[in-house]
Amino acid sequence: MAQAQALATNPTSNITPDKVREGIDLEINGRQFRHTGDADMPLLWYLRDVLRLTGTKYSSDHGLGGADLVLVNNKAVSAITLPVHELADKKVTTVEGLAADDGKLHPLQQAFVDENAIGCGYCTPGWLIAGVDLLNRHPQPSDNDIEQLPNLCRCGCQTRVRRAIKRAAAAISGGHA
Repeated sequence: MAQAQALATNPTSNITPDKVREGIDLEINGRQFRHTGDADMPLLWYLRDVLRLTGTKYSSDHGLGGADLVLVNNKAVSAITLPVHELADKKVTTVEGLAADDGKLHPLQQAFVDENAIGCGYCTPGWLIAGVDLLNRHPQPSDNDIEQLPNLCRCGCQTRVRRAIKRAAAAISGGHA
């Protein structure tokens, strides 16, 4: 009984906090995370299996097809080919991070909706990431610029994707699509 009373008055007397785990500090979609697991884990699996950000898709072990694209410091890269240890001090944006904090869609996301550029949806996150990267580099992309994107679509949405990217370019520049 005396021991229970002593713990009740000073419950932390025997508690020693764990030291902070060594790890890799990451910024993903504006939030801070610490990865304490395998430093060679591909970013794709960290996003999907640890953070449950499942928008980024698996397309191949070599990043072919574009479904696994994310932005790293605003440049599109394959998440399956990028180990987590290469991301310290870099900003990662996934498709989940494209919309504004208030929920307003990125102009390219809105253009995809407006142009009905979503088929089955599997490739859509990769198209969005590749499209944002393209619009950052080429504010008024040509058809050839769009055709150079690495994305594959089995549903045949490429024509609508092209229109969506051009619509977003017009919206971003203040014009109308």
